Amino acid sequence: MDSRLERIYEEALKRNPTQPEFQQAVREVIESVEPLLLERTDYQEAAILERIIEPERQIMFRVAWQDDQNKVRVNRGYRIQFNSTLGPYKGGLRFHPSVTLSVIKFLGFEQIFKNALTGQGIGGGKGGSDFDPHGKTDNEVMRFCQAFMMELSKHIGADIDVPAGDIGVGAREIGYLFGQYKRLVHRNEAGVLTGKRVGWGGSLCRTEATGYGLVTFTKAMLGTRDDSIAGKRVLVSGAGNVAIYAIEKVQKEGGIAVSISDSSGAVYDPDGIDVELLKDIKEVRRGRVSEYAELRPNAQFRPDAKVWGIPADLALPCATQNEVDANDVREMIANGVKLIAEGANMPLTPGAIEIAQAANLLYAPGKAANAGGVATSALEMQQNASLQAWSFEAVEQKLDEIMLDIHSTCLSTAQELGVPGNYLVGANAAGFMKVADAMLEQGII
Repeated sequence: MDSRLERIYEEALKRNPTQPEFQQAVREVIESVEPLLLERTDYQEAAILERIIEPERQIMFRVAWQDDQNKVRVNRGYRIQFNSTLGPYKGGLRFHPSVTLSVIKFLGFEQIFKNALTGQGIGGGKGGSDFDPHGKTDNEVMRFCQAFMMELSKHIGADIDVPAGDIGVGAREIGYLFGQYKRLVHRNEAGVLTGKRVGWGGSLCRTEATGYGLVTFTKAMLGTRDDSIAGKRVLVSGAGNVAIYAIEKVQKEGGIAVSISDSSGAVYDPDGIDVELLKDIKEVRRGRVSEYAELRPNAQFRPDAKVWGIPADLALPCATQNEVDANDVREMIANGVKLIAEGANMPLTPGAIEIAQAANLLYAPGKAANAGGVATSALEMQQNASLQAWSFEAVEQKLDEIMLDIHSTCLSTAQELGVPGNYLVGANAAGFMKVADAMLEQGII
């Protein structure tokens, strides 16, 4: 790294100690756009990099709530409003025990560039809590969401900050959050949250959007090598929203998704994942992937295992950050994988990315490949603002257009920077330039 950029990075480390995920995300962006940062003296003079690294606002708060045994529980809530240059802050809420300030900041930082790539006029933000909805009753989840919104409501609005769902926050949680927001502000501001149920302001295809968009992007990547998804065996990690609908879309494209996973272990189904059974277990019963294996004759449950040792052609990590390390990528390559596209945010470690690129694998970062979810959230905002409800087909068509445009932008930007085919550089540089140029025009604020 250039000495000047190294100094900026070292300063970021001092200002953000004990935040490894955030530090990792910042370094990845700096390293991948280094030639651009050194070339653009106007970026240097306006301290664009230093300003992008520093969030506009960091909110951390106590969430006290009562469980079904009348015991008072205390969790911590976060909302990082990172960058509003292109529009209102936009990014999901994550409810999971692993949530820390570092995790929320890394997710918010990634969101800046992901949202810029969509072209939808939205800034970057992220939020959540270390609350774990797994194993909680509906009433406990409702009470937590209402307590969480008591503080969050002071900082959001349709033209200010528009949260959505993420890990642990689905339509149930969004419903409870929205109901409490309405009660607190005394108005039906439908565009303040996205990921709502279709009957009261949600968008068709929003549930499917991240997984569907990931596969559309993957299909475009394969197209650059005159290949397709048809007939390919696909590894998918995770078993949540992104994984489920990535599997569904893979099947529609003629591929065979053969794996799922959660915190308990991995499932290998050589016959292909039964997506309807998976939906029932994860979306209705809120169960574990081990239950899936019990109901499929040839499926194997592997406790505490990953999916990456299974022979396949394509890999779609859809679980969580840093789930794929260097050894995992070596194992994938040995088992025939030729493409990795990130459905989760930053699932590959820096060492894993280095090996994937050195082996000439097609590799796409999450800020490009999984942007379909936030893109469709922006489409939901448009429908709310115009009091319209578009058909599933209309939203899916717009989603496909956005994902193909992101793919084209990544390739063209990488080509201009002298690294043809490098989706990591293309995505980071294209998103960075869009935000940076707007920051220049808006002055030093």
